[in-house]
Amino acid sequence: MCASSSAFFQSTFRLPAVGRRSGGWDDPSDRYTGMTDLTPMLRQYMSIKEEYPDCVLFFRMGDFYEMFFDDAREAAPILEIALTTRDKNRENPVPMCGVPYHAAEGYIEKLVNSGRKVAVCEQVEDPSQAKGIVRREVVRVVTPGLSAALGKFSPGENNYLCGISHDDGRFGVAFLDFSTGEFQVTELADIGELTDQLAARNPQEVVFSSEVEGGPMADVLARTLNDVLVNFTDPSRFTTNRAESVLIDVYGLAGIDGLGLGEHPLALAATGGVLSYVVDYKLGDVTHLSLPRLYLPRDFMIIDEVTGKNLELFRTIYEGKRSGSLLSVMDRTTTSMGTRLLTRWLAQPLVDRVEIEHRHDLVQELLGREEGIDGLISLLSDMADLERIAGRISTRTANARDVAALASSLGRIGPIGRILEDFNACAAEKLAGDLDDFLPLIRRIMSILVESPPQALRDGGLIADGVDEELDELREISRTGKQWIIDLERAERRRTGINNLKVRYNKVFGYYIEVSKSNLEMVPDDYIRKQTLVSAERFITPELKEFEAKVLGAQDRITALEYTIFVELRDEVRGWIPGIQKAAGALATLDVLVSFAVVARERDFIRPVMTDSREIDITGGRHPMVERFLPPGAFVPNDVHLDGTDEQVLVITGPNMAGKSTIIRQVALIVLMAHTGSFIPAEKATIGIVDRIFSRVGASDSIARGQSTFMVEMVETANILNNATDQSLVILDEIGRGTSTFDGVSIAWAVAEYLHDNDGRTPLTLFATHYHELTELAAMKERIKNYTISVREWNGRIIFVHKMQPGSASHSYGIEVARLAGLPTPVLGRAREVLADLEEGELLRLDAPGGSPDTPGNATGQLDLLSVVSNPVVERLQKIDVNSLTPLDALAILDELVQLTVQAEIKDESKK
Repeated sequence: MCASSSAFFQSTFRLPAVGRRSGGWDDPSDRYTGMTDLTPMLRQYMSIKEEYPDCVLFFRMGDFYEMFFDDAREAAPILEIALTTRDKNRENPVPMCGVPYHAAEGYIEKLVNSGRKVAVCEQVEDPSQAKGIVRREVVRVVTPGLSAALGKFSPGENNYLCGISHDDGRFGVAFLDFSTGEFQVTELADIGELTDQLAARNPQEVVFSSEVEGGPMADVLARTLNDVLVNFTDPSRFTTNRAESVLIDVYGLAGIDGLGLGEHPLALAATGGVLSYVVDYKLGDVTHLSLPRLYLPRDFMIIDEVTGKNLELFRTIYEGKRSGSLLSVMDRTTTSMGTRLLTRWLAQPLVDRVEIEHRHDLVQELLGREEGIDGLISLLSDMADLERIAGRISTRTANARDVAALASSLGRIGPIGRILEDFNACAAEKLAGDLDDFLPLIRRIMSILVESPPQALRDGGLIADGVDEELDELREISRTGKQWIIDLERAERRRTGINNLKVRYNKVFGYYIEVSKSNLEMVPDDYIRKQTLVSAERFITPELKEFEAKVLGAQDRITALEYTIFVELRDEVRGWIPGIQKAAGALATLDVLVSFAVVARERDFIRPVMTDSREIDITGGRHPMVERFLPPGAFVPNDVHLDGTDEQVLVITGPNMAGKSTIIRQVALIVLMAHTGSFIPAEKATIGIVDRIFSRVGASDSIARGQSTFMVEMVETANILNNATDQSLVILDEIGRGTSTFDGVSIAWAVAEYLHDNDGRTPLTLFATHYHELTELAAMKERIKNYTISVREWNGRIIFVHKMQPGSASHSYGIEVARLAGLPTPVLGRAREVLADLEEGELLRLDAPGGSPDTPGNATGQLDLLSVVSNPVVERLQKIDVNSLTPLDALAILDELVQLTVQAEIKDESKK
């Protein structure tokens, strides 16, 4: 190792609860008087364990990996194996457990998936040649974020290791997928951008400077990351000097000026932290790691964690399932590489109109070539995961099946390239240019490996005939051995006259000649007695032992020679990794664009017109997920127009279940899909470039964060008001419903005004609400327009039409919705009585079914905002300059209005 792990990893734990110990194992000094009380093997174990205190040490002993002390106690229940002890007769026997070496990968995967790290310690010398205890070394370390073959990720998901640096409220972040080699870094302006990036990437492991341990940043991690292994490390690992040094060492660079990180010191520091972790923990070569690529948040549309959840991009809100999400609707990819890329595209849509249109161009051309789509799907469908195979080849964990699958997949690249050559789109030309000629490598692999090699590397059967002369000779010996035994048995029967003489083999004695006791007098003098049985004797001869040595030695030599030839081939393939990774990226991109074309063909999606203007004009728009689960033609499409000059804020009213939430979400989804390069569910659309989509949808308490529904609502609203720009899209659903009606209307009113009046921060906005008072804003603000979701009344019932039209709703129809939900008839009847009294302005008496007509006052006990009756609250409202009002001012004034209301109520009560 380059440095001691125990020095590097000061503490490790798994969020949200600190459930991972630091130090790794019980100090044997608690039970033993000194190291001399332990066996030499256990002293060796402890010495190695000290270098990896936060790992479960898989200690190779013959055919097993053994674990001792606390490692055994911790691992046994996770692996569902027996916990036993070593040296049972001692006063304090050592806890231990073990797993067979041939099944170790499955057990390692279980530990990694539970958030543990595993250090694999092998015997690095032949036990038969060892003088004393066998020498052992850790040959690899597997962690949740450092694995080319294992981990809890699925084939279609990235598995990120994340490093975070910070200074004065700013952050550098590095995301490394060790399984594929993808390496991206960035700098972020504040903690909000940090949490957005962490939510979008969902890392499995995070590396931090120990300076933040126990501070506010640890709390941020606990709130943001779910079930993630976090390592707090020496701060020196997160310095620009350390980063420059480790980058030069790992990549063999003369300097780092060409990486573009010089002006981004925090991104550089985060890069150094991640690479230091790799160097210290991942032994062996890492040639598959791409150079760190700098990206900036402004290069992509920002989708924060809240918006991603509200739009159900990757998981449904209530069930948390992939099925029903936008990803599930859009995913027709046929490769794991394509699935991972599609996920990244949905999390980070483009904001470069030219690049978006290049994607649209190729999708459109694909749709015009049905045979081209089908041909590409056929070629891509059996494509192996080239990115992860390259990772396993680099880390020397690839087996013969991986290499054979690589050759088979690379063989499909030529036909794919020839198909792309016939396309006119710029994107097709670029993709074709990234598909190198791998024919020499393919021929090399196919000439060495058998057609269908086994998965195990140590059992032979990997290498084809004709590859190695010695191997062929040994195989001939092994193949002819059986016939030699048959011929020997026949010859010995003739020579001795013993007709039932047999030549046999077992693992204890090897090859032997068995003669029944009735024929012992016929045994020749050159037979050497080996074993006596009840009814027979077993013999050997010099000739037989010579043959045995030759045949058994040949098989061992075959296995060893095949392994050597394969390792040489695998190392030869490593030189092709950069080209393989470039081709894998092109194939993943092609797979996603073909998927877009397939979805557009199946679902009747159209190409949007992308512009640089502030305009979203959608005709016949449909919700991509809702439509999928309805019968064909059942979904009601809607038109929506937004711009920065006339219709900037749309206030949408209508009853529950009418479709307000569906419409505002579908607009956001259509805009997002268009920016990824996908076609969209609409009849036609013009989409201006949007820098960010904000959403405030739904209501739920956050018990873990100690926040009420209303607080969550206000925090999310504050984020929108403080960060939205003229180029943003905002969807709001029922702002203010988490508090009283009076407070809610006031806040919703102020928010709508702010979105309209705040120069430079006037995003296109869809504002769904039940507060009919907000419709008055359209008469006061030139760019606020009213829309409603129409319904029809028939025989005292309502029929949802799900069509948006100009105007405002006259009723909420809440009682009719309650009827549809199944509320008892008496409750519905009483609700209608109460509603009638409220509409007549009567204050209900608690003991009267219909209220008292002679009781004055407002039935709700709250002030009608639009009332002209003299009141201190109204007078205060009239003095407010809404054009200069900030969100904080609005909240302060709201508190003042509440106090005025309370004072008025106290005054009225005293008069009585």
